[in-house]
This record gives sequence, C-alpha cells and structure tokens, in this order.
Amino acid sequence: MTSQAAAGRRDEQPVRTEGDFGWQLGVLLSTYHNAVTPLLESVPHGMRGYQVLSTAVHGDQPTQSALAAFLGIDRTVMTYLIDDLVEAELVERRQSTVDRRARKIVVTPAGRRALAALERQVGEAEDALLGALDPAQRAVFRDLLRTVACRARSIEPSTDPCIAAEHLLGDPTTR
Repeated sequence: MTSQAAAGRRDEQPVRTEGDFGWQLGVLLSTYHNAVTPLLESVPHGMRGYQVLSTAVHGDQPTQSALAAFLGIDRTVMTYLIDDLVEAELVERRQSTVDRRARKIVVTPAGRRALAALERQVGEAEDALLGALDPAQRAVFRDLLRTVACRARSIEPSTDPCIAAEHLLGDPTTR
C-alpha cells in the first residue's frame, strides 16, 4: 500500500472526539474566545483587563504583585496593563494596608459599573456556549471546572473569586 493510499484511508475514517480532551478544551476555548472577545473591546487589554477588573472587585488580592501572581500575569506586563486601566479611569492604585511600599488595585465606581455591564454580557455569552446543558448540568460543569482550575493553580476553591462573583450576579443556573 502506498503512503498516499494509507493517507486516503486515514482521511476517510471518522474523527474520534469523545475521548479527546485536548480537542474538547480547544473547541470550548476557541468558541468562548470568539464569543467574548468582541464584548470586551472597550476594556484596555480585552480579556486580561476584564480579568483584572473582575478579580479586583471579587477577589482579595492585597497588592498589585499578588494580583499578577493570582492571574498568572508577568509583573512587568501587569504594570502596563494597570497603567492603561488607570488611564481609562477603571481602576486606581492605592497604598497597600499590608505593605506601604506596595500598591493595591482598587476598582473605581466607573470601573464597577463597566464590570457589572460586562459581566451580564459575558454571562449571556457563556449561557449560549453552555446551551447544550440544562441549568443543573451547567452548575455542575462550572463547579467541576472551578475545582480543576483551582487545583491546577494551587488555589483553595473556597477563596476563588468566581464564587463571590456568582453570589453578586445571582445563581448561575438561573442566568
């Protein structure tokens, strides 16, 4: 059998996706990215800026450096990102109560309003993405995803800012 004939046979076989974790995550991430990115165009640095705003509101990161570490953003990149969020009047830097040499990122009232609107829009996009699941399945999926993500980042799930966000936005199964 020639390599061309073998290649033809491989092409004719159906693609197996039921056990391909990487493919499943890739499709989910790509679809999420395509749905959410346009919603976040008004935020400096898009998704990263949104994550900073959300974590600054719902998390309890005592310093800019801790915020960067929590989000997995390089400290030097975080500096530029915060500079742009400050310039957009969405956040401000305040002296940390923990270490007066450090700065805590605090969301401004305008930043809170912008985040609330964005969270509603992102929530709607997430609901559309998870449309194949009923509300109870969505809740389980989100909980399992949070558990895996927190373990991967060595974060205690009970301190996950997503939990606080769900309380502020209401029950995710009713969104």
